[in-house]
Amino acid sequence: MPYFLQAFMAGQWRDASGPEYTTHYPADGSEVAQLHAATVADVDEAVQAAEKARLHKSWAGLKRHERAGILYRMAAGIRERAEELAQLQRLDNGKPINETRALVASAAGTFQYFAAACETWEDQLTPQRGDFITMSVHEPLGVVGAITPWNSPIASEAQKIAPALAAGCAVVIKPAEITPRMALELARIGQQAGVPDGILSVLPGKGSLVGEALVRHPLIQRIAFTGGTEVGLGIQRLAAEKLMPTSLELGGKSPTIVCADADLDHAVAGVLYGIFSSSGESCIAGSRAFVHASVYAAFRERLLAGVRALRVGDPADERTQMGPLIHSRHRAEVDRYVQLGLSEGGQLLHGGGRPTGAMYERGSYYLPTVMEGLPNSARMCQEEIFGPVLALLPWHSEEDLLAQCHDNVYGLAAGIWTQDYKTAWRLGSALHTGTVWVNTYKVFSISTPFGGMKMSGMGREKGRQGILEYTRQKSFYWGLNANPMPWATPT
Repeated sequence: MPYFLQAFMAGQWRDASGPEYTTHYPADGSEVAQLHAATVADVDEAVQAAEKARLHKSWAGLKRHERAGILYRMAAGIRERAEELAQLQRLDNGKPINETRALVASAAGTFQYFAAACETWEDQLTPQRGDFITMSVHEPLGVVGAITPWNSPIASEAQKIAPALAAGCAVVIKPAEITPRMALELARIGQQAGVPDGILSVLPGKGSLVGEALVRHPLIQRIAFTGGTEVGLGIQRLAAEKLMPTSLELGGKSPTIVCADADLDHAVAGVLYGIFSSSGESCIAGSRAFVHASVYAAFRERLLAGVRALRVGDPADERTQMGPLIHSRHRAEVDRYVQLGLSEGGQLLHGGGRPTGAMYERGSYYLPTVMEGLPNSARMCQEEIFGPVLALLPWHSEEDLLAQCHDNVYGLAAGIWTQDYKTAWRLGSALHTGTVWVNTYKVFSISTPFGGMKMSGMGREKGRQGILEYTRQKSFYWGLNANPMPWATPT
């Protein structure tokens, strides 16, 4: 039986005013939740309430350590419900249970980190350069909008909510239409932790309606978006009309580089994890593996052995490494790219279709897929697939390697596998990406800024400066002069 969800608007749990819709479990297509979509009127109500709430002394009057206390309690609330939340996210988007547990733990860590950053946050007394004291302070922007994706909801939402609350803002969240549960649960935890009514609202629904209304609303002072590049470009165009700051974490086509001296066991494990964990539904998935020609054959053999051993199955099974894709339409899109790669001359080494067996018939499963023989210019090597599809490409010289890595509109992340620190630094410094992993891949720290270059986005999340993204800077000059300003004094 599906669970009936309500939106959280202006401190109240109630049905949104739009049409009712149903979400489904990607593993078998069963109904998970029923809820009403939000409307433009709901957006306006939530934003107006947020503007009023952020100015009230119950929020605006809090000292930073008092806001931090709320965030600490939210971290504790997530940990108290960790297993329940992990199981709910598994139902929401079909990720394997061990992965959703890690995402829930990450969300708790995010609130804890920004709580600590909030209470130790210092404004700046700038160097004195005259008969005055100067200082720079940061004030909350106001009401901000957060638009989050379906692939890692609770982690993405925490990375937007926590720094915004730490900065003193109010937040209106538009979760992905098909995965609304985690944002709603975070709102419930926030309510229990002492977030005042109106400071945090969650409006599920279509991005083309709710998301656009949020971006256009005159009281929204910032948008934090994670999702597709085309949608991100549309948000940035609308934001430009308001001179509104944004952070956009968009698509990727990340290269992983295996050097001649790489430890192949480590490299194979890292490449497998980089592309096939999360079933490839990850913006930083290492979907292009550039392998030095001298070790290409050996790497290929070990990689394929590893791919054949991957366990694709029930997300509730703790042994599962790959669950289903988010829905059948997305699976069809992933398969379209594989067929395109074959038509472009690629050779299929593994996968390229649905797994067989009764348990896979109802779910949106797709096999881990490896293809070789394609040039980097092929569409399958240029465009984001957002699925478990890896292109193997040999390389001979660093000059040619970097030219191929850079021949792409994206610049989100990259991986390097080498035992020589000079090679790692030389290649890593040359790559046009926001993150470079060396002898590891797809590991994160909330203390380390994350974001992309080129068409992979703009702005940064995480790190202590993540709070400052939700503030505006103001300068103060305190006069120390004993006499009136000489310009206005008669001589």
